[in-house]
Amino acid sequence: MAIGPRLDLRQTQSLVMTPQLQQAIRLLQMSSVELTTYVEQEIERNPLLEAQEGEPQEIRETVAAADQAREAPPPAPPSTRDTAEMSRQDTLPAEQDQPLDTDSNATWEGADERAGGPGEGVSDAWNRGRDGAAGSDGDFEGRLSRSVTLREHLIDQLHVDVTDLQLRLIGAHLIDLIDESGYLEGDLGAVAELMGCDLGTVEQALAAIQRFDPPGIGARSLRECLELQLRDRNRLDPAMAALLDHLDLVGRSDLVGLQRACKVDADDVLDMIAEIRALNPKPGLAFEVEVTQSVVPDVFVRPHLDGGWLVELNSDTLPRVLVNEQYYAKVNHLARTKVERDYLAERFQSANWLVKSLNQRAITILKVATEIVRQQDWFLTHGVKRMRPLVLRDIATAIGMHESTVSRVTTNKYMATPRGIHELKYFFTTAIPSSEGGDAHSSEAVRFRIREMIEREGGRTILSDDGIVEALKRDGIGIARRTVAKYREAMGINSSVERRRRARVAM
Repeated sequence: MAIGPRLDLRQTQSLVMTPQLQQAIRLLQMSSVELTTYVEQEIERNPLLEAQEGEPQEIRETVAAADQAREAPPPAPPSTRDTAEMSRQDTLPAEQDQPLDTDSNATWEGADERAGGPGEGVSDAWNRGRDGAAGSDGDFEGRLSRSVTLREHLIDQLHVDVTDLQLRLIGAHLIDLIDESGYLEGDLGAVAELMGCDLGTVEQALAAIQRFDPPGIGARSLRECLELQLRDRNRLDPAMAALLDHLDLVGRSDLVGLQRACKVDADDVLDMIAEIRALNPKPGLAFEVEVTQSVVPDVFVRPHLDGGWLVELNSDTLPRVLVNEQYYAKVNHLARTKVERDYLAERFQSANWLVKSLNQRAITILKVATEIVRQQDWFLTHGVKRMRPLVLRDIATAIGMHESTVSRVTTNKYMATPRGIHELKYFFTTAIPSSEGGDAHSSEAVRFRIREMIEREGGRTILSDDGIVEALKRDGIGIARRTVAKYREAMGINSSVERRRRARVAM
């Protein structure tokens, strides 16, 4: 058998991910914030793209009025009298009658002597005295609205309460070791070695910090934090100190063990536990201000006047991008080399593809959201109890798309409904079969029922997991005990034993 080269013609199919297709897929998965950032970067890179921006009529009128006021000539200065006839009594009322909106950069005769230097206006002297430097803008409102950090709050108290320079230096270092919850991290021996002093001096500086506000700051353990707060309230008696030594019994609500440890009766134990729980285990968090990023919905759902629901996109989250064809025609006419023409053609094609991809993204989001609203009509009308089980395949089959496309659309997209703002993935839940052979139930609806039953519990009627299973079966929901326990733990709800103990303590 001869072996040699030969030519064969074969036909195969393969999926080629072009850069344009990859871009369209990325845009589909981006949130509104990520999309805005991406489009801004593309506008900077592509000279043929431009953002379509418009200002409301009221803003334009306000800006025009402000520009007109700035361009207006200044008012004529008041007539002056003979300086020989002007007295100090005449000068004071004249200064008091000055308008309140005087320009902050305005100066007048005598300003040099009163401000403290030649060429320095009174407003500059005021800013210098107020902010420590001439010409400072003195952002008074900004200083008022800025929140004070925990470190700044402690440093201010350190400078007032501690006069010894060595203790103040050690205290500043200890304050830097306090975490956001208010607890001291690190070893005092290491601090003493670093600062070149004995351990007693470091402990003295820490004791001074632990007297600062808020009470409990600078503690090295939960017990010490609670002890500092009780001492500040003058409530640290021997029985309370014994209770602090047995916080594990408090966590287990072991009343009998606490009575033996504290040598008090049950009523005193309940009172002390209530007092302990009224304390703040993390005193430093009161100074940590987190910037909350509000959720901007991508889709609005409103009741229609003729029945049903009206689904529309949030136009504020859609970037407005245009292709400047006039500029392209102008620069393309001036292009002389093939490299320049190829570059302009590539930029023009990329700009058109971006605009097309943004439009296709909006259409796809609207199509998926509309089908979700149609499938979850009972949820929008009656609430979580009537939410139906839904998977990505149901939406993909209904609108003729692939499941992966629906998955990308529902990622980091939010819908504003009469039932609140929810991520699109919130509407997809697994199915729990019915105990009576009817329609399946949504797992989210079952979780809602479990939470509702536990919230309705009284002090003497605590439902066990088996009791919840029986109650759900009476409602036609067939669910296993381990599933109830899993849902309960996922919602952060304690077991029936722990809830019963807490109910006895609260009574």
